[in-house]
Amino acid sequence: MKEMFDLTGRIALVTGGTHGIGLAIGILFARAGARVCVNDIQDEKLISCKMAFRQEGLDVYTLNFDVTEENEVDRGISEIETNTGPVDILVNNAGIIKRIPILEMPVADFRQVIDVDLVAPLIVSKRVAPNMIKKRSGKIINMCSMMSVYGRNSVSAYASAKGGLKLLTRNMTCEWARYNIQINGIGPGYIATSQTAPIREQGHPFNDLVMTRTPAGRWGKPEDVARAALFLASEASNFVNGHILYVDGGILANFGYVKGENEI
Repeated sequence: MKEMFDLTGRIALVTGGTHGIGLAIGILFARAGARVCVNDIQDEKLISCKMAFRQEGLDVYTLNFDVTEENEVDRGISEIETNTGPVDILVNNAGIIKRIPILEMPVADFRQVIDVDLVAPLIVSKRVAPNMIKKRSGKIINMCSMMSVYGRNSVSAYASAKGGLKLLTRNMTCEWARYNIQINGIGPGYIATSQTAPIREQGHPFNDLVMTRTPAGRWGKPEDVARAALFLASEASNFVNGHILYVDGGILANFGYVKGENEI
């Protein structure tokens, strides 16, 4: 069983993995034996990431490059290949969200979200896929979202990008699965991170919504998502392809909560 989830000797790149879910994935991969590489465009975040790994007694290779620029991606991944080796596991985790109603959203903002959340995974995947094809081995994990299933007010760009990423995942599968590359996605539910801290306070309307809508009755933890990523990065998922694994405490299974409804 341990061998099935062992990542020893694998080179894993987690884009934007300096905090939150990405950081939890990187740390768990490192515990499983992988040589973890993390990129960001802010040096202070990369320094913080290194410190987080060191506190766990782990090592991480960090580097600064922009996932939306092809030349930057080529430079960054070439550096990884030179200093650590070809990427065996790619987690397209880098992403942004802009909460702006459609009628008020500048087209430039919409395009920026699409660029980071949808186009960047394509750029990075295209750069690592040829080596995976040559080796007949590889894992690509795209961080999708529940917003790839349904919409919410003010997140049109994010939902459009994540919906596109879900279908990009399936199209990558159609083209690359024959080379023993597994391409899958993860759709996190509402996760307790530093970014969601303000809306997780007791009595906050959104916290109440999450707690009543989620059958598990709690916010998810970054580690919940990381464990799903470990499955998709490991030998255990060698015949899992084009799948979006929703780690959401059952929220997508739940039509909703009606006040006064009988509960068992």
